[in-house]
Amino acid sequence: MNKYISIFFCVQIIALNLFAMQPKVTPVDYVRPQIDTHKSRWFFFSSASRPFGMVSLSPDTWTEGSWNSGYLYNSKEIRCFSHVHCWQLAGVPVMPTTGEVKGHKGMDAYKSTYSHETEIVKPGYHKVELDTYQIRVELTSTSRVGMHRYTYPAGEKANVLFDVGALLAHGKTEKAAIHRISSKEIGGYSVLAPTSRRKKPVTVYFVARFNQNMTAFGGWEKEGKEKKLVHKNSIEGADIGGYASFGKLKKQTLLMKVGISYVSEEQARINLEKELAHWNFDRVKEDAFAEWNRELGKITVEGGSEEEKIKFYTDLWHSLLGRHTFSDFNGKYIDNTGEEPVVRQVPLDNGTPTRNTYNSDAFWGSEFNLNILWSIAYPKVMSEFVSTLVDYYTNGGMIARGPSGGNYTYVMVGDQATPLIAAAYNKGIRDFDIESAYQGCLKNSEPGGIRDYVGYKTNPGNFMQQYVDKGFVPEPTTKSPHAEGCAMTLYFAYEDWCMAQFAKGLEKEDVYRKYLQRSFNYRYVYDKQSGWMRPRTTDGSWMRNFSPIGKGFNMPGFVESNAAIFTYYVPHNIKDLIYLIGGNEAFVTKLNQQFELASQDNFISKHGEHAHNWIDYENQPSLHMAHLFSHAGAPWLTQYWVRRIKKEVFGDITPFGGYNGDEDQGQMGALGVLMAIGLFDVQGGASTTPQYEITSPIFDKITIQLDNRYYPGKEVVIETVNNSPKNVYIQRVSWNGVEHSSFQLAHEELVKGGHLVIELGDTPNKSWGVN
Repeated sequence: MNKYISIFFCVQIIALNLFAMQPKVTPVDYVRPQIDTHKSRWFFFSSASRPFGMVSLSPDTWTEGSWNSGYLYNSKEIRCFSHVHCWQLAGVPVMPTTGEVKGHKGMDAYKSTYSHETEIVKPGYHKVELDTYQIRVELTSTSRVGMHRYTYPAGEKANVLFDVGALLAHGKTEKAAIHRISSKEIGGYSVLAPTSRRKKPVTVYFVARFNQNMTAFGGWEKEGKEKKLVHKNSIEGADIGGYASFGKLKKQTLLMKVGISYVSEEQARINLEKELAHWNFDRVKEDAFAEWNRELGKITVEGGSEEEKIKFYTDLWHSLLGRHTFSDFNGKYIDNTGEEPVVRQVPLDNGTPTRNTYNSDAFWGSEFNLNILWSIAYPKVMSEFVSTLVDYYTNGGMIARGPSGGNYTYVMVGDQATPLIAAAYNKGIRDFDIESAYQGCLKNSEPGGIRDYVGYKTNPGNFMQQYVDKGFVPEPTTKSPHAEGCAMTLYFAYEDWCMAQFAKGLEKEDVYRKYLQRSFNYRYVYDKQSGWMRPRTTDGSWMRNFSPIGKGFNMPGFVESNAAIFTYYVPHNIKDLIYLIGGNEAFVTKLNQQFELASQDNFISKHGEHAHNWIDYENQPSLHMAHLFSHAGAPWLTQYWVRRIKKEVFGDITPFGGYNGDEDQGQMGALGVLMAIGLFDVQGGASTTPQYEITSPIFDKITIQLDNRYYPGKEVVIETVNNSPKNVYIQRVSWNGVEHSSFQLAHEELVKGGHLVIELGDTPNKSWGVN
């Protein structure tokens, strides 16, 4: 017997040792950057990038257009590796080759085939084999420096092409330059031509260093209609490029560091030297993994399936990736809001920048995702984005909503900054210029502010004056993109409420009351007879030939959507909307029917065909709709539909699904995270007393680290009991050991830290959460 006991313990010890030897699975290991990359937007895929990094380095399989460009999974060829994949920005495309220099012949001549079989893609690292040249390419980065490791075949002439004058993504390159600085260093710039969205040119500067001496430097420039190779130390003009050759390398591995800046070549050099002084590629790669694990690890999950963990951490990765740093290591950045570019400086503390400033697409719809997620787990990020938008008021006279290249883009519609700013302030995130934020929000809430700038137009309309005078925005007689009166009325009403909440938090009672009263203007566009929000014409009459759904990009009066969806866009006053529709029972019946109808199309519309569906989780206007049942006394239906949408709409982890066409710089990722952890806020967090709405998480345990620079607590633990795919309904809830019967939990309580326990079952408990 003793013999068998000894054998048993030996086996146990061996098993424990083997278990201990297993590498720990980290958040980075779960991220799958290639999810839904078959039809990427230019800024969707950035593999060798840090969180919000200025450098977003990755392979480009197609380089023309803002849509269906960048890294496309089904493509069989790589055209270049570029360093900027950003909202209306691109830049510094490079390509290692062997043999003859073909840069002057264009990307079609020097592109290479590749295979996913030899590819490794992780946050902060990309490895791929260029089959045409038999070159192994490895990429990593710091925040502002891309690092390359090229392993060339023995006996071949090694080249690196810099196609800095090429058309890249959003438009043409107006002018470019490249010059040799030393035997191991080159520099230059690319002037990106204006686009329909970014109205002014932007310059991307770079400095590239090699760990081996060049044996030749040259480039190409235009002679007539043709581009020809030239042997010059400096080349400048349109459609130019350059190359560095290294002969037949004695060391087959070539390292290259590329620092970038939007300010100057000297600033690019400062970024390079301050962030990456050494040549240890593997150290940079491991540092990138460590930084991503640190940020992704602020929310940890246990239980659930492997697929759910993969999608969760990929979602969280996107929420920390899509919007990129615009300021340099020392805090300098370019301001393009005036007639000439001006170099600005973010605040310093003993010579160190207190924050970054960012390039960012619109915050259209972020009240239902990023505003909530960032404020819980990443308040410093939220603070820096608020400061970035407020800087535009200081520099250019108006808070921005989707800045690119240091200037306004007037993307989409409305004032998307005020909901973000109000949510930050009322959640205790207040380390920004509060007075400038307040004055800027006031300006944007009146005629002449950013609400009058719609759909990329640089000339303001008179939408706000009509809204103030009539209580609604009538349908314009002359249409322009996104100039849809009914939708603008609904957006302006919510934004008025956010302005009121910001003013209330600042104890400005008169201002609070003014905008609170105006926030009821959505009532002017509710048609009681039809039961839908309905556009009005200039004389106040209802628009004729009205239908809640239809065909095409949008129905008249609604931005990328229809009346069936925008009827529910009253996030600040759902109780009143429920009253207008006829009470809880009528509201729940109507909304539930829409979900049943939309389930036939998987709850989404095809991108660009947003008029036709009753629910559309492919686009922002309906992202809150599954959470509305809780406000009408039916939280079990919120639990049911949220779980279904999380799985059916956002559950795919292949390259052919998961975000349904447009992830929109972290917005769909953030929504996926919130659905997975069982927290939401229909009001976007802007209330002076913000509340989180509890739904059923998909994991057994979620731990959220709280940032003690902003919040008093250490962590929030959300634990489920009896969790399973079929147990989607909440039976009972406790908060810090005390029974919790409401479907809401105050932000003030959550950030003190605590333990939320949610017991689940397979049948609805219709008495929980209905008070």
